[in-house]
Amino acid sequence: MIEICEVGPRDGLQNEKKILSTETKAKLISKLIDAGIRNIEAVSFVNPKVVPQMADAEELLKILPKSKDIRYGGLVLSRSGLERALTTDVDFLHIVTTTSDSFNLRNAKRTVDQAVEELSKVIQEGAESNKGVAGVLGTAFGCPFEGEVPLKKVLSVAEKFLKAGCSEITLADTTGLANPIQVQTVVAAFYEQFGNDLSLGLHFHNTRGLGLANILAGYQAGVQRFDSSIAGLGGCPFAPKAVGNACTEDMVNMFHGMGIETGTDLNKLIDTAQWLEGNMNRPLDGMLMKAGIA
Repeated sequence: MIEICEVGPRDGLQNEKKILSTETKAKLISKLIDAGIRNIEAVSFVNPKVVPQMADAEELLKILPKSKDIRYGGLVLSRSGLERALTTDVDFLHIVTTTSDSFNLRNAKRTVDQAVEELSKVIQEGAESNKGVAGVLGTAFGCPFEGEVPLKKVLSVAEKFLKAGCSEITLADTTGLANPIQVQTVVAAFYEQFGNDLSLGLHFHNTRGLGLANILAGYQAGVQRFDSSIAGLGGCPFAPKAVGNACTEDMVNMFHGMGIETGTDLNKLIDTAQWLEGNMNRPLDGMLMKAGIA
């Protein structure tokens, strides 16, 4: 069965000019849970001056519904973010770095090696604090500033993150540069180096219209876990032209049409997407919410 990591409440909302109230965010997450989503990237522990849309992480986590089968993740980019996260009951830390020096230097003022050195300590401390830790590797399929990112560099960062204590790796196509053949090549290389037991996820943006094609390519290469965003909401405030994420309900529709289970109620996902569009006061990118199931 496909495992969905719903990133709309974090990766989706962080790129929006409109800032939703904490209560509205909680209602969105409750609707996603009611639709069957169990893995949700709910918050981000970044500097609220930089990303004010995510300033209420601690408050939001306090009011979210709790259950043993629901997993909440929080984005962590630095040690200060870790310190905030450890004061909460967030289940998983999503530790993020890009794999491109050009991207990292522009946005984090440090090279990839410098980021990995600092974040490896963050990963270790997070794991020692009994938090789940996932490593998220941005620009894994290409960089908007320098083009191709060598695969061996992506593999090297993943290896260091795994040694530091990550139990999962997610490869992120930060600005939608990936294509299906490339996805299959990269996934095969990861399973060859780390074994088929590696918990590998994929995160695609639909910037160039290839989000679902890349997800299908990843599934055919053996991946079962995919990030997606309700109504296709999202992007990245640090990456040029990084428009919406792969859309949750569109992805679910594809898999259900193929006879592949996702554990979700598609009608409820569509209702949630339409509800969210109303709250954002602008048209969102999801296709199924406009066309319907049939």
